[in-house]
Amino acid sequence: MPRELEPAIAQKEFVLTALKQGLRTDGRALLESRNIELVFGEELGMVECKLGKTRVFADVSATIVRPRQDRPYEGLLTISSEISPMASSVYEAGRPSDEEVAITRMLEKVIKRSGAVDLESLCILAGQRVWHIRLTLHFLSDEGNMLDCGCLAGITALRHFRRPEVEVIGEEVIVHSPEERAPMVLSMHHTPICITFALFEDSASPVLDPSHLETQLATTTVHLALNAQKELCVMHKAGGMPMSVEEIMKCVRIGVERVKEVTKLVNDALEEDWKGRVVEIR
Repeated sequence: MPRELEPAIAQKEFVLTALKQGLRTDGRALLESRNIELVFGEELGMVECKLGKTRVFADVSATIVRPRQDRPYEGLLTISSEISPMASSVYEAGRPSDEEVAITRMLEKVIKRSGAVDLESLCILAGQRVWHIRLTLHFLSDEGNMLDCGCLAGITALRHFRRPEVEVIGEEVIVHSPEERAPMVLSMHHTPICITFALFEDSASPVLDPSHLETQLATTTVHLALNAQKELCVMHKAGGMPMSVEEIMKCVRIGVERVKEVTKLVNDALEEDWKGRVVEIR
């Protein structure tokens, strides 16, 4: 993997000096996020999320497989990501970068381990047939904070997706097409949203939704996954800068308010998309 060039000294000093004065190079306030845009594809479960100039495309698919022997009543959820050279010249096709691995692991924690999707609802025939849900994320453009953009794209795609309805007659499983019976929404316990902060040694306030340059210069980054119920699902801190309890709680309080706004945006976007579709909702 090609090594990414470090910012020039003059550029670094300019950005850090601006942050000390509460200013950012893109004109945002320290606790202001970039605009979010959700674009839905023709097929259910296809969503492109735009966070400023950062873009991620999410695709959800479902197949019927045998369950794990130790969990015969649960379906499967697999999350994979791909950062292609399209996102940035520092990434190589076919070779997972360290950032790609880190993002995939974080998404596993945020979406899968937090129990966002009800895996038991994916069971068709206990011990024999279950749904296997695959969430694939394609990172199209890296202008900073790919984790938040990817998490939002993934969780929106899961809510947008509809699986075919199935009927079990004895040992036989019949999968009905959308023309025969309306597809079923995935059962979800909650909607976790990832919020990222960047911290700098000489800045009194954390920086919300850091850009690519700000991420490069940050001393520490903090990733929080929260839901609309004000539950903290995941917290991950990368970097050696120590944080007090008050500083952590400040980030959590800011994150809670931001999650409310993002959740409402997602709900409104999904509702607006369904108005233009002929698929029956059950």
